[in-house]
Amino acid sequence: MGRSFSDYDESDVRVRPGKGSRPRSKQRPAHKDAEFGLVVAKDRGRWGVVLDTGARLQCTRARELKRTSIEVGDRVGVVGDTSGDKDTLARIVKRADRTSVLRRTADDTDPYERIIVANAELMLIVVAAADPPPRTGFVERALIAAFVGGVTPVVCVTKTDLADPSDFERELDAMGVDVLRTGVEDGVERLRERIAGRVSALIGHSGVGKSTLVNRIVPEADRETGAVSGVGKGRHTSTQSVALEVPGGGWIIDTPGIRSFGLAHVAPEEIVEVFPDLAEAAERCPRGCTHLGPPADPECAWDELDPDSPVGRRAAAVRGLLAALHSNNDWELKQLDEDR
Repeated sequence: MGRSFSDYDESDVRVRPGKGSRPRSKQRPAHKDAEFGLVVAKDRGRWGVVLDTGARLQCTRARELKRTSIEVGDRVGVVGDTSGDKDTLARIVKRADRTSVLRRTADDTDPYERIIVANAELMLIVVAAADPPPRTGFVERALIAAFVGGVTPVVCVTKTDLADPSDFERELDAMGVDVLRTGVEDGVERLRERIAGRVSALIGHSGVGKSTLVNRIVPEADRETGAVSGVGKGRHTSTQSVALEVPGGGWIIDTPGIRSFGLAHVAPEEIVEVFPDLAEAAERCPRGCTHLGPPADPECAWDELDPDSPVGRRAAAVRGLLAALHSNNDWELKQLDEDR
């Protein structure tokens, strides 16, 4: 005999849960089978990765990584089709801890940090001895980014056949920064020895000979070079960062030409801490001292240092870095970069 309506209760009701009511697990796949490699290129949601096995892949970022930044120079774990065959696409599922990060902001008022390169051991700052002349303001800012990012800076001077860069070299010597004259073959050979087996980031204004230098280090790179305009400004010939394998071992990461180097993410104390002898002297400074010297800080302990001693020369050079950091007007910064 059939059941009447009054014979049913709530236990007879079958309700299918909606998608939003299904419990979600916080556990993510371990991906123990992931193969590791180096990110060598990044372009519109795709990453080029060279695995430790030598295979070259095109990859997407796995959903579980969400907004985790993945930059050129990162070590990543990859799953999926890792054959490297044409039209295959693998997934990046892990990012290894970074050993260093080179950052900049668009200007000194921009709170958003942009990562230029991850895991670089050396920052190769390329400047021209002439046409255009060395822009000290840009070099100072690049040095700050290297120091606070845990990267060793090396200044590469091109076009040394056009001018003598000795005065410029002396300014950097006080900070212990190596300068290589890469406008001659001897300097290029020294650079090859320095970068062998390492990951190096190459930065510089457009028109200083950056791409030409890359082509001398990695002949098969065939990076596009451009002439300097009549007003001393180069044409931007690199549009995105790319890691190039150096013959004999190592990687050199060529970055796009940079016109300004904002440092909103850097505190003055971070610069001073890079130089232990100056940090020790700064302990005798009054509270709130900026170490810029008179008239801003008439009681700065650095003024007691012998100006002809190594530490005294270093203090004078580092004051230039601090002055660059304390300049907050974006228009003035860009003019400083252009004029110096």
